[in-house]
Amino acid sequence: MNRTLIYHIDNSDINSTCNHLTIGTFLKQKGFSHPLMVHLKKTPESILLNGVWSYVNTKLSAQDVLEVHIVEEESSENIPPTKISLEAFREMIVYEDDDILLVNKPAGLPVHPSMGHHEDTLANYCAYYYQELCENSVTGGFVFRCVNRLDKDTSGLVLIAKNMLSSAVLSGQQLNRQIHRTYQAIVTGITPKCGTIDLPIARKEGSVLERCIDYDKGEKAITHYKQIAHTDSHSLLEIHLETGRTHQIRVHMKAIGHPLPGDFLYHPDFTHIKRQALHSYRLEFVHPITGKEISFTQEIPEDFKVFDFSYASVI
Repeated sequence: MNRTLIYHIDNSDINSTCNHLTIGTFLKQKGFSHPLMVHLKKTPESILLNGVWSYVNTKLSAQDVLEVHIVEEESSENIPPTKISLEAFREMIVYEDDDILLVNKPAGLPVHPSMGHHEDTLANYCAYYYQELCENSVTGGFVFRCVNRLDKDTSGLVLIAKNMLSSAVLSGQQLNRQIHRTYQAIVTGITPKCGTIDLPIARKEGSVLERCIDYDKGEKAITHYKQIAHTDSHSLLEIHLETGRTHQIRVHMKAIGHPLPGDFLYHPDFTHIKRQALHSYRLEFVHPITGKEISFTQEIPEDFKVFDFSYASVI
């Protein structure tokens, strides 16, 4: 989506580079990635210095006003807008501003289109939502840029970058492990009070979906967990990921003998719940534009409550 940012250059910006601050250097300091810089160079009048179209090697001075226009005309290919009630979509929205969208994804909703789910995904619904907003002066194409991907049957918080800059900054945070994800999961059995699982994960041979512990071919995967409550047969855990491998929590908990109920791949016991009992509970990160540290929490879904834990000590 299109985004305009205005920067007022002051003495501290200039002094930090010994009086040799260029537009390109300044923008890189603000998180502009190389692909985004290339995009700006190719777009006429995307960079204005004191109202005049300028190049990235132009030198900045104190009191300058730098205007950057990020223009996106094309939308995501292969993600057609799929009609959804705007009221229903807004009910999923936890937070939204010009740069990020945070939604509470229900279980059963895929994030991205895939085989068997070409038009009934969060991406399709987002495309429709912003297509409708375009009629009310929101301009530019919509490219779906999901920061933290969840499995179809995992519920909870999903963070979406709304423009090229917020995507670049949040991708950098993700790479540097600065986006902190907390999950809540119900597992079979009574776990230790806390623990760390450090077991490598790889795709299971002969399977498109399934993952497994593989000491020879697996990628490093680390999961930290803390028990919040338990019944005679299940434990409620708070889980922090140090890495982000596909199916990491599901594979790791099965590996230590505490699989998630309702998991059709790793523990297909649907006695209590019809999907894996996993919920993206909290996201903590730095806002890509303001630089402010923010945290969002989404309470556990209704289908978790059938396990009858004492929630007074959890939420």
